[in-house]
Amino acid sequence: MTGLILFGTEGCHLCEEAEDLVVQAKLKVEKRDIMDDEDWQQRYGIRIPVLLNQASGRELGWPFSLEQLRQFVSHFD
Repeated sequence: MTGLILFGTEGCHLCEEAEDLVVQAKLKVEKRDIMDDEDWQQRYGIRIPVLLNQASGRELGWPFSLEQLRQFVSHFD
């Protein structure tokens, strides 16, 4: 388990942009499709993509930049 979860869904262009930033930041995240769980759909449905820090429960919601992503992760350490 990575400790970071990226919530999104298939066909979401914003989710693809967030994934690109994750790759640029060289992060390992667990991707979860909100369509796989009704609770995720209700919680994140109109907010995806959302990056969740499992340890702290903190979330980084879209839109976010590469710098904001790096700052979010630096607080994760």
